[in-house]
Amino acid sequence: SGVSACTRDCRPACASCARLTRTAVKPAAAPHSRGGPRWTEQRKARSRLRSEARAEQPGGERSGDRVRLNGRAYLAATRSRIVPCFSRQRRTQLEGFLFPATYDFLARTTARQLVNAQLAAFCREWATVDLRYARARNLTPYDVLTIASMIEREAAVAGERRLVAAVIYNRLRARMPLGIDATLRYGLRIPPTESIRRSQLRDPTPYNTRLYRGLPPTPIASPGLASIRAAAHPADVDYLFYARKRDHRHHFFTASASAYNRFLVENGYG
Repeated sequence: SGVSACTRDCRPACASCARLTRTAVKPAAAPHSRGGPRWTEQRKARSRLRSEARAEQPGGERSGDRVRLNGRAYLAATRSRIVPCFSRQRRTQLEGFLFPATYDFLARTTARQLVNAQLAAFCREWATVDLRYARARNLTPYDVLTIASMIEREAAVAGERRLVAAVIYNRLRARMPLGIDATLRYGLRIPPTESIRRSQLRDPTPYNTRLYRGLPPTPIASPGLASIRAAAHPADVDYLFYARKRDHRHHFFTASASAYNRFLVENGYG
């Protein structure tokens, strides 16, 4: 991960997908809106939503029944929904709203019920976020959610979330391209195991934040509360650049282009 830097060996980002277990559910990626990445059958197969979890019966006794949730039903349940804490407008793009948390369910739980639970959890957590700082800087709630999704993908260490947020805010204010590779990976569906090719850095996808100034069209993940709060309250620093350190977790932050470029050379970035 980095800003206007990594062309190889960068910590990847992918759409918010994870496997379904008996006691914990992470959201599969929401279907994308027109103009964004197309959700293909291959991408569905790569989602980790499984129907292998064992159900919990009332009273806490374990059942031998298999949970009937599956990726196709889950995607169908996310295609047209209202997020009441945002607006009464029906949304066809739920990326960012499917809150990552632990969800208990029974064998008879439907995909729609699971999505309802995720949206309800999102609204409960969202209500605790103070948006006054962001609004004072002309950012909408959806902008904050989009920034939070980038923080979720970029920051592997809790203490760096507000620093990444500060870089995004500072670059937006300076009218600089964000240059965040995680958005490009999302837009072009570049797998975590693949490096970003130089030709892909020039791709005109609207998620290429190297080419286009401003935020990507939609969130690129479903962020947790810590990332949302960081997006609403960035650190008070002047950083404009960051790049991943050799430990693959922490980042080097700076406001100096020359210091940033020197770090890239010293750490083998191509």
